[in-house]
Amino acid sequence: MPARKSPRPRKNTDNSPRLSVAETPRTNTAFKKIKYVLSTVDKKILKVLLNPDGVISSLYLSNKLDIPHATIQRRRKRLEKELLKFRYSLDLEKFGWRRADLFISTRNGKTSYVAKRLLSTDVVTYVGRTIGEHTIDLRAEIIIKDNAELLDMLEKVKSIEGVSDAIWSEVVQVVGRKRSIPSRIIDRL
Repeated sequence: MPARKSPRPRKNTDNSPRLSVAETPRTNTAFKKIKYVLSTVDKKILKVLLNPDGVISSLYLSNKLDIPHATIQRRRKRLEKELLKFRYSLDLEKFGWRRADLFISTRNGKTSYVAKRLLSTDVVTYVGRTIGEHTIDLRAEIIIKDNAELLDMLEKVKSIEGVSDAIWSEVVQVVGRKRSIPSRIIDRL
């Protein structure tokens, strides 16, 4: 029985490189930098998907971008697997809870230690090392019910070994929301 021929490779209709991963030369053996190359179609899909309008169907994308539905589904699946991050966020205000950011200054090389201690606290949802303001080393997001809990958490943070100061900030009104990544940045990817 003769071997079946494999199907022809799909033609790249937009004449741009397909989504591919290209390793860049390593400058540090412990760090591997990966660069993705996006096609024009991939960029068009991302521009629509990254709008803050909620979940967008593949059929809607197909109609809006005038690209075949099967192409949209295939490319979207690959983009979602390789590049897009999904995250649900609970609207805590509807339950009377709030989110606040703590900005923490550390001393004596204890930044990582302080970060781990913060993450062991159940009201802390995120900790990140920061650069920019020279006195701020960590940013931590916390969930609180009221000002009393906020003050209690600030006192706990200030008592951690290696913390020199902690201040807080809270968003009281979202003025507007744009897409997570501007179109001009997507075009440059």
